[in-house]
Amino acid sequence: MGLTSNKVLVLAVVLAVVLFLATVWLWPRLARRGWRPVVGRVGLLLVTQVVLFAAVGLAANRSFLFYGSWADLFGQEQEMGVVVDHAAGSKHLRVLGSQELDVPGGGRPSVGGQVQKVMVAGGRSGIVSPAYVYLPPEYFQPQYAKRTFPASVVLTGYPGTAENLLKGLNYPKTAYLQAKAGRMQPMILVMLRPTVAPPRDTECVDVPGGPQTETFFAEDLPKAVSETYRVGKRARNWGFMGNSTGGYCALKMALHHPDRFAAGAGFSAYYRAAEDVTTGDLFHGDDALRKRGDLLWSLDHRPRGQTSLLVTSSKRGESNLKGTRQFIKKVKSPATVSSIILDSGGHNFNTWNRELPPGLIWMGARLSAN
Repeated sequence: MGLTSNKVLVLAVVLAVVLFLATVWLWPRLARRGWRPVVGRVGLLLVTQVVLFAAVGLAANRSFLFYGSWADLFGQEQEMGVVVDHAAGSKHLRVLGSQELDVPGGGRPSVGGQVQKVMVAGGRSGIVSPAYVYLPPEYFQPQYAKRTFPASVVLTGYPGTAENLLKGLNYPKTAYLQAKAGRMQPMILVMLRPTVAPPRDTECVDVPGGPQTETFFAEDLPKAVSETYRVGKRARNWGFMGNSTGGYCALKMALHHPDRFAAGAGFSAYYRAAEDVTTGDLFHGDDALRKRGDLLWSLDHRPRGQTSLLVTSSKRGESNLKGTRQFIKKVKSPATVSSIILDSGGHNFNTWNRELPPGLIWMGARLSAN
C-alpha cells in the first residue's frame, strides 16, 4: 500500500482509535505498582501517541503531497533518472510516458484526454526540466486533427512538485469537466514546478551567472511545446498561471512578456521576488534587475503591454490582500485586470481549488486556438 493511498490512512486512523480504546480499558489493570505495570503504561501511551501522530502526518501528506512514496519519505529514493528517447516529440521535448484521467472513459484519449510526462530541454537557457502535458479529448478526435489548441503553462508553488498539480489541485480533471460542460474551450496545460534548477528557488529570474529561468519559461518552454504539439506560437495562443511562487511567476511572465503570453493568472501570488536562504543571491547587486522583479514597481515604471491579468486573495486568511489591491489599482490600459477575492481563505489547496474552476474559465476566454 502506497504512502498516499486511502487504505494506509484509514488503517492508521482505525489503529489509533483501537489503541485509544485499549488504553482506556486496560488502564485500571496497569495502575498497580511495580516495574511491569509502569512499563505497560509507558508502552501503551507511547504506541498510542506514535500511531496518532502517524495518522495526522499521513492525512497532511495526502493533502499536500510532501512525499510521494515510502522510499521518498525515508530518503531511499536515490536512483538517478534515465533519459528515454521516444519517437514522439522534438529535439527540445521528449515524451517519456502517459497516463489516463480518472473520468468516465478515461482509458481512451479521445474520450477522457491524456496526461503525458515529458522532458523539456531549453535551447537558449540550457535548463532541462520534467513536466506534464494535459491534452484534452478533442486533441485525439479526427474532426480536430488539423486544429491547433490554446495552451497555458501552469506552475506550482515552491518547493512543490509537479504532481501537486495533478493530485492536489486536479488541473487536468478540472479543465476536462469545465470544457465538457461548455464553460471553456478545450485547452492544453503544460504543468511543472518553478524549481527548474533544484533545490534553488530562482523566482523565475535570469540569475546573473546562474540559471536563466525566465528565458526558459518565456522562450524555451513555449517553443518546445509548439514544436511537439498543435499549439500556435503567437501570444494569443498562450497563457501562464500558477499558485504562490507560481502565481508570482505567471504575473511576471504576462507582464514582462506580453508578446508571448496573452494572459497571466496568479492564485495567492506575491508581487516581489523573494530573497532568502532558498533563493541565494538572485540579482548580484544589479538594482535594475531587482526592481524589475518587483511587479508593483514595474507597473509604475515599465512600458505597459496588452495582456490580461487575474489576481486572487481573501479578505480573511491571506497575507497578500494589501498587495493584491495595490496591483489592481496600478494596472492601466492597454493591460486589463480581473480578480477573485474570497471572504475567507488561506494559502492552501482548499482555497486554490475554489479559485481554479473560474480561473481556468477566465483563462480559456482570453486565449485563441488560431
